[in-house]
Amino acid sequence: MKLGLGRLKDVLKTGSGTAPVEGEKEQAENKDKAEKEEMQTIKSEENKFEISEEKEGNTMELKKTGLEAKKGLLSPADRTKAEKTGLIFFPAFDWAISPTHPEREERLLYTRDQIFEEGLMDLPEIAEYKPRLAEYRDIARVHFCVPDIKAQATTPHLIAAGSCLVLGDALMKGEVKNAFALIRPPGHHAMTVAHGNRGFCNINNEAILVEYLRKTYGIRKIAIVDTDVHHGDGTQDIFYNDPDVLFISFHQDGRTLYPGSGFMSELGGPKALGRTINIPLPPGTPDEGILYVLDSLVLPILKDFKPELVLNSAGQDNHYTDPLANMRFSAQGYAKLNEKLAPDMAVLEGGYAIQSALPYVNTGIILAMAGLDYSCVREPDFKPGMFVQASRDKKTLEEIVATQLENWKNRDRLVEAEVSKHGDFYRRKKQIFYDTDMIQEFQEETIRMCPDCLGYKTIDSHAHGGVGNPRIFGVSIPIYACEKCQAEAREEYKKKLIHPEYDYVYLQDKKQDEYRAYNTRTKRETVY
Repeated sequence: MKLGLGRLKDVLKTGSGTAPVEGEKEQAENKDKAEKEEMQTIKSEENKFEISEEKEGNTMELKKTGLEAKKGLLSPADRTKAEKTGLIFFPAFDWAISPTHPEREERLLYTRDQIFEEGLMDLPEIAEYKPRLAEYRDIARVHFCVPDIKAQATTPHLIAAGSCLVLGDALMKGEVKNAFALIRPPGHHAMTVAHGNRGFCNINNEAILVEYLRKTYGIRKIAIVDTDVHHGDGTQDIFYNDPDVLFISFHQDGRTLYPGSGFMSELGGPKALGRTINIPLPPGTPDEGILYVLDSLVLPILKDFKPELVLNSAGQDNHYTDPLANMRFSAQGYAKLNEKLAPDMAVLEGGYAIQSALPYVNTGIILAMAGLDYSCVREPDFKPGMFVQASRDKKTLEEIVATQLENWKNRDRLVEAEVSKHGDFYRRKKQIFYDTDMIQEFQEETIRMCPDCLGYKTIDSHAHGGVGNPRIFGVSIPIYACEKCQAEAREEYKKKLIHPEYDYVYLQDKKQDEYRAYNTRTKRETVY
């Protein structure tokens, strides 16, 4: 399939010193082989996890088969001499919300066809990796899945999340300089509690990656830059109270697009104020506007924050042909953004212009990450200068930049003032709508305002519209919790086990890397 990237073959031949692109027959064999390998991976998962009931204590425990988390912390390797860009393709052939839904396997098949045909996978700068399954423990480290992980994370979900972990390992071992996970299903709308699918997401791939890297390699300060056209409300929710994770999201203004959030007033929890930076863009913002925000706001904040890793939620639905949004970004704009941002790892999120955008955008990003010339990557109908930044919108962007730079500058004072307003606990109530599964969730989040650590979190959540309208209680202990908070939180979990109003009670002890889910009706506890 030729999509008109023009001089790409010639540029790659002369610019990278690689051999000529292979013939059509060999390319077809490569694509068939890739498809067979993926289907083999999916089928082989059937017996990866077994559940056995112990004779005493009504305790259920997952048995792992070769995917156990490594004991103790590993030291990240020096990547200064790494030269390759790691890639994983996982189109998830057997997962779709419906056969004609925008979030379907064709999102990646057109891209895969294009880059195979143009010979990108044969370049010495590219290292292709095979996906693997994420463990249930990896999911439990981030989510309270209702009623359990199996109900929310299908095999394709586990492979998509596991693909991120494979590339995370390659990055930490110094095998690659950067990496791009071209995977689906996406994940950035999945919050801490998962009652079902919202915004095409069940579990949050990037959050799972962050917590895995923290637990396995001791990485602490991480920045996530979400470039999807929709606000990354799930990722924001998960790290809202964590000052060690800087979350920056630029997206089409929530007053005009799902999920209706991502405003500048959303700055983070009491001890993490200013570590959430939302940039609501006016509809119709082109390359010029988005790159202005990147240069004037995002990059200066990243430089000041000094993260150990920069991750990019690489949504591609800001493109001017995307059917679900109203922005004017181009493939060249995406490539330039990636080159300037220079993320250590990018994870695919949205993007639904399957033929007119994704093959070009993904090709541009891959070339930019590999340090290759991407100037020839253009959509057939694109003409430079066809989209101009409106003067009114330019003023809006300047005001956004000024406001958020001021919030970032004053973040420590904001935290001090906010913490002083609260006693032992901070509470907030939320209503969350699951647009795919038509579930309405009512939630109360409570944070222990500990003077010695970030404090543990509890969530009281009641869903309406789901199976059985379950009510759950979750207790989450941060990875750097003090001993007092850890003990207090575990006691809170034990107390809630005998409360009849809750259907499920969960414990998320990130410090001990221990995760429990208790079914109050069956009186059984699952340990991950």
